[in-house]
Amino acid sequence: MKSVRFFGLCCLALLIGLALANQRRSARAANVSSPQSGSNFVLVAHGGAGNYNHMTPAMLDSRRDTMVKAIQSGYAVLSRGGSSLDAVEATIRIMEDSGLFDAGRGAYYDRDGVPELDAAIMDGHTLAAGSVASVRHIANPIHLARLVMEKTPHVMLVGDGAERFAQSQGIELVSPFYFYNQHLWEMYERAKSGEEKKKTSELLKREEHGTVGVVALDQAGNLAAGTSTGGTELKLPGRVGDSPIIGAGTYANNQSCAVSGTGVGEFYMRNIVAADICERVRYLHVSLEQAADDVVMKELVDQKGEGGVIALDPHGNVATTFNTDGMMNGTVRVDGKIIVKGWSKSAEPMTFPASN
Repeated sequence: MKSVRFFGLCCLALLIGLALANQRRSARAANVSSPQSGSNFVLVAHGGAGNYNHMTPAMLDSRRDTMVKAIQSGYAVLSRGGSSLDAVEATIRIMEDSGLFDAGRGAYYDRDGVPELDAAIMDGHTLAAGSVASVRHIANPIHLARLVMEKTPHVMLVGDGAERFAQSQGIELVSPFYFYNQHLWEMYERAKSGEEKKKTSELLKREEHGTVGVVALDQAGNLAAGTSTGGTELKLPGRVGDSPIIGAGTYANNQSCAVSGTGVGEFYMRNIVAADICERVRYLHVSLEQAADDVVMKELVDQKGEGGVIALDPHGNVATTFNTDGMMNGTVRVDGKIIVKGWSKSAEPMTFPASN
């Protein structure tokens, strides 16, 4: 009888020891993988990857100033304890409204001479996502994408259906003339007249990619990502790029990272670039920078896929990787310093205050 009791006590001690060990392992794992919280927050924005060398100094300054203004808006949201989703949307809306980027009011014209816009947003905490594509009468596609995420059971709405949903949510449709941009119209006419002399691949090579995107980490430790674009110059009507495709041009997951891409979208869709970067971080346990480099600087380069990404992990690590001549991007942290760089590989970073 004593030996039976002794054996039972030994088993009980063993079970308690195993339980305590599991608790310690779980605590260590949670400490390693849990997002930072408290006063820490980060926001990163991009204004498109491409060749900025032909851009006039005045246009370059305007883009940079608008990016700073947009980041200031996102910083204001995060600094008062707002959500990463709110910060992403607020930042992108300013860039959409500016007419200076290939998004919103500055979208490229398709072959019919009409801008068609795409956008997506994703919540890294819940994995909820919303996107819209091929909309022609929406001033701020990023806002409509968020409404798709929050007000419908769907992830993506396109074309007329997306615009009917917008009306049901009280969004006023704008006239195509809202998007009129003389500079872009002249580019469209030149491209259209010379189309028969050029191959599509050559048009894509000379194109400047002005897609906008934002990734953010809020004080609660939650990630979010958003991207908005007018697509490629002289695209076929109905063409949809990577920006509104969850996992291709936009992705966020608190377990790994948030990514917004910019470039030739067909390559991003074929390689599910945004999700691939995050899954490398999550499952291969490589750094965010290495994951971005392996995808953008190796896989895409091998396929001649031009573009770049901004990426952010739950610990505040940032990657701004691009294989083009430039990718204007800006980062702001708790210290309130906005660092803007990337309009060329040799450009010296510029610092701006996060408060007006």
